[in-house]
Amino acid sequence: MQRSSPRRNINVLIRRATPADIPPMRSIEQQAETAAHWSERDYEALFAPEAPRRLALVAQDDNQQVCGFVIARCGTDDWEIENVVVAMQHRRRGIGCTLVRETLSAAREAGTGSVLLEVRESNLAARQLYEALGFVEAGRRPAYYRNPDDDARVLRFSTHDL
Repeated sequence: MQRSSPRRNINVLIRRATPADIPPMRSIEQQAETAAHWSERDYEALFAPEAPRRLALVAQDDNQQVCGFVIARCGTDDWEIENVVVAMQHRRRGIGCTLVRETLSAAREAGTGSVLLEVRESNLAARQLYEALGFVEAGRRPAYYRNPDDDARVLRFSTHDL
């Protein structure tokens, strides 16, 4: 899926992640304070046959380097976006927006009613992105995050709005 990000016309290729993408995904995630930090084992489990069904997409830049990714757990009624991360040097170019839109489209095509996610209260950039895409607040979780401590906002997107 070749996509042009809406801002600054950065061309990115959005594709399904493979086990070979684990090292760059981990590298990007470890550099992002607000990302959900997973172990190498957690990433490897994405590709295990017995693992819960997930969608993992990566964005590749013009140099074919992984510059962002999204991971969503795929339930029957709802999907949950578990992690969205864009490399520091590629932020504010629409890559995160493109990744989330692709996930929302995949959820709709799968017949899922809604997509959920949690976001740090203090992560204003991510909250603005999700709200611009049509997510609405569905709840809060006080003191949900650690290191640093923060509340979580639970957001929901209805795939019927696509």
